Amino acid sequence: MPDSLKNKWIPSFVLSAGINQIAFTNWVKGGDNSIAWTFLGDLHYDFTGDIWSFKNSIKAAYGRSKIGSSIYKTTDNDLYIENVAVYNFGWEVSPFVSNTIRSSIARGYNYSVTPEIETTNFFDPGYVSQSIGFTYDKYQNIITRLGFAVQEVFASKHKEFTDPVNLSDGFKLETGIESVTDVNYKLADNILIQSKLRLFSRFKSLDVWDVRFDNIISAQITKIIAVNFTYLVVYEKAQSPLTQVKEGLQIGITYRLL
Repeated sequence: MPDSLKNKWIPSFVLSAGINQIAFTNWVKGGDNSIAWTFLGDLHYDFTGDIWSFKNSIKAAYGRSKIGSSIYKTTDNDLYIENVAVYNFGWEVSPFVSNTIRSSIARGYNYSVTPEIETTNFFDPGYVSQSIGFTYDKYQNIITRLGFAVQEVFASKHKEFTDPVNLSDGFKLETGIESVTDVNYKLADNILIQSKLRLFSRFKSLDVWDVRFDNIISAQITKIIAVNFTYLVVYEKAQSPLTQVKEGLQIGITYRLL
């Protein structure tokens, strides 16, 4: 980092919006009216000092779609908040403490059944984890950390995430090992690849790992027009025995507020 930016709080906020709409009137070739929209927000507020460094980020995505006379359906629904404090001893690795919050933004549904079934809501379930350990940031584009972690799971209505047997306890505490690796790589002047890999394993079952692999490729076409490709892989046995995959391609307006 340039010396002119050290010992300063650096804010950054990028907002992206993509909208797809089509309408028909007396159209004989077939088709149905449709509308789909997605909002992506990425906020950072970081500080890099001679001894202490702080990284704070909020990443949110929310989208809905509607075809014909059917109801609006949620297509994107994710909130990820991360706070990391690092103390620089001058060693190859530096000690850190972190806090992470994960949740849906709004209600989510399983649309494969009729009527649809609510499967999640804001902080229902909600995941909060704290970790302490060591981080390595000597590579230009890669930062990785490993440490002891405590994870709290909260639920109000959807207690199958906290108490799958009795569905009575809305809180679950887990301890284990957490690893987080961030990659930011500029493929070209206008193309950026960002990846975050989070691994978490409980001490009681170290042979099972939760995986969240979040990727986004951003291509800035003009000052405000961008193409975003997102690819998220999630494996959490408490949620599903199967690997979950979400892929999205958005062409829309991107605006850097800060």
